[in-house]
Amino acid sequence: MRRFFSRAVLAVLLLAPAAALLTGCGPGTAAMQGTSTAAAPELKWEELIPKSWDPTSRYRNISLEALRDNDPRAIQMLDEMRAVWDNAPVNVALDGKAAKLAGFVVPLDAAQDGIREFLLVPYFGACIHTPPPPANQIVHVIAPAAVKGLHAMDTAYVSGTLKAARYSSADMGVSGYEIKSASVERFVAKQAQ
Repeated sequence: MRRFFSRAVLAVLLLAPAAALLTGCGPGTAAMQGTSTAAAPELKWEELIPKSWDPTSRYRNISLEALRDNDPRAIQMLDEMRAVWDNAPVNVALDGKAAKLAGFVVPLDAAQDGIREFLLVPYFGACIHTPPPPANQIVHVIAPAAVKGLHAMDTAYVSGTLKAARYSSADMGVSGYEIKSASVERFVAKQAQ
């Protein structure tokens, strides 16, 4: 019988970062929800990670199969890994730069008139169905007005001034970046021709 801990740790260490780097928001054209984002350069999620940061280096020589879920060493390791991810460094070269980023929406508020504040994440299910990605892979977004028709895990383009700023949500994770007064565009799938 395989142990849950081994699979969970492998997912956290390998699958989530790989998914973040292989962001697949899908093809599509954007339907406008705000001002134009054409002027901001589009970033890829891996650009938000400093090239020198490797959160897995200290765990490479550990035999995960030898640990059981209730092993105090396993619990300590998971706590340490979460702390490393929550304190993940940001790419300071991007601080204060205009940027456009595609990702998935994790609402922080929801009202009848739409969503104004949310986390933008690189892969489907992040912060909701899986452990949150590292802080340098989460952007806290604040739109100037509620965006109508935007729901959890919808894909969207967000643009504005990218700031290195920590925001902690008790339920959803810690973000390393922020875009205030963000322009938000939803993806609309292209029709087959």
